Amino acid sequence: MQYTHDLNQANEYAQEVLARLRQEGLAATPDNYELWYVYFSGQHPELKRAIDVLVGAKHKITEDRCKEMYQRFLSSSRDEEMLRRAGDQVHATIKNVAGVVQNVKDATSQYSGKLGGVSEKINTIKDPNELKGVLKNVIDDTRDMMTQNQKLEEQLSQSSHVMEQLQRDLETVRREALTDGLTGISNRKSFDAEMERIDEESKKTGGAYSLLMLDIDHFKSFNDNYGHQVGDQVLRLVAKTLTDGIKGRDVAARYGGEEFGIILPDTGLQAAVTVGNALRKAVASKDVVNRSTGEKLARITISIGAAEAISDEKTADLIGRADAALYTAKHNGRNQVAAAPTPGKRQKKETA
Repeated sequence: MQYTHDLNQANEYAQEVLARLRQEGLAATPDNYELWYVYFSGQHPELKRAIDVLVGAKHKITEDRCKEMYQRFLSSSRDEEMLRRAGDQVHATIKNVAGVVQNVKDATSQYSGKLGGVSEKINTIKDPNELKGVLKNVIDDTRDMMTQNQKLEEQLSQSSHVMEQLQRDLETVRREALTDGLTGISNRKSFDAEMERIDEESKKTGGAYSLLMLDIDHFKSFNDNYGHQVGDQVLRLVAKTLTDGIKGRDVAARYGGEEFGIILPDTGLQAAVTVGNALRKAVASKDVVNRSTGEKLARITISIGAAEAISDEKTADLIGRADAALYTAKHNGRNQVAAAPTPGKRQKKETA
């Protein structure tokens, strides 16, 4: 983001930020500082609203929650800035290499011309001393040519290192942009991209794919009873259980809040229900443990809606059908899988 506040205003915001960081027990890291600076300056209404909602609900603002909000609201600006800087650096690197290459090209042309003249001159030389002088000039010109080539090699080597570092930096940005900061699995942006990719692939090949939408049962009550930090622990536990329980080309992502999505390529509805039940049982078998005391706090359950994609269906409609099935599972008592009817197919509505 761009910050245009004058010195006095910036100092006022800085004092508010540092006071709030101390109040919340947060480290004064650059990311935390920027997050709260943006909050107090009001430059990002959505970020301010998100923090106000947490405060209004009396949730503790944790380091993990700050990291998640920073990635959600501010990292895109940082990524755009980094990509801009990378583009400028690539442009400068190419310009530098092009300049050195042109210098070598000019030197080579001159060197070739001189060699051609020397060849003609040698045929007419009779004085040995004159021949020595001509050969000395050739040696000097050759040395200059070698120096130019060495400069080019050094520049190319340096440019290669710069480009390799840029590649690593851009890969880091790309990976972070597609990862949920709290749980470490794919985020909503990644989920949307994978849905479109798999949907397009399915339409081309005629293959089936299904979607599971999952929600942690009674998550708000869980947060209220045990605190926000334990709630974050639950989210991470569910995310890990989901990623451990899928395989191959399956994609698990945090869709938002306590809701997750799993895309199952080459999978029909019945198989999706089977996968959903396996995941549901795996989550239900996990204990939430207080890390400081080792005390078992509670067990968690999830409700799941399953839907199979149909031809010419928009991904948003598929997500809507899976979500509707998810709410059916919750309405029917939670900790179960409900399957959405597939339009155009004669089948029973499945629950398990």
